[in-house]
Amino acid sequence: MYAVIRTGGKQYKVAKDDVILVEKLAGDAGADVQLEDVLMIGDGAKTTVGTPAVEGASVSATVVEQGRGDKVVVFKKKRRQGYRRTKGHRQDLTVLRITDINQPGAKKAAAKKAAPKKAEAKADDKADAKAEPKAKAEPKAKAEKKAPAKKPAAKKEAKAEAKKPAEKKAAPKKKAPAKKPAAKKKADDKAKE
Repeated sequence: MYAVIRTGGKQYKVAKDDVILVEKLAGDAGADVQLEDVLMIGDGAKTTVGTPAVEGASVSATVVEQGRGDKVVVFKKKRRQGYRRTKGHRQDLTVLRITDINQPGAKKAAAKKAAPKKAEAKADDKADAKAEPKAKAEPKAKAEKKAPAKKPAAKKEAKAEAKKPAEKKAAPKKKAPAKKPAAKKKADDKAKE
């Protein structure tokens, strides 16, 4: 089971016993916190999406510690103006451990658990009787939905090689043009005279 909660302007996907970092919440270490802004609850195949929040749902958490995040450096500069400013910021954070996800119909389920054991035994017998026909129908449905046989890998490789374009021949390298002879120095000219 998981839930998507919103706190501090951010959304978090959480499950039982997860540890998350959120923006600062009131409470000392060891305090219990109720997060009631639950946007979605998922339980296997069943998913409940709120509009925007799920009515009556909440997430219970315990404060592990209060702390601060890493320093973020803010540097401003305007070139050629001699303007430079440096500031730092550390965000206050709270570490939470998720203890429970409370669904909207949790009170009704708790009342059903308090019912006598005889009623539970009858309900289990009815559930078993209903489950047996479904179990027999499932193998047939799976047999019908088998994927078509795949082609052997050798044929695929042969087709891939046939589609590849022919490799281009490397162009012959051109020689660099010959350098001009260096100009004679003036000292050589004077010696000739």
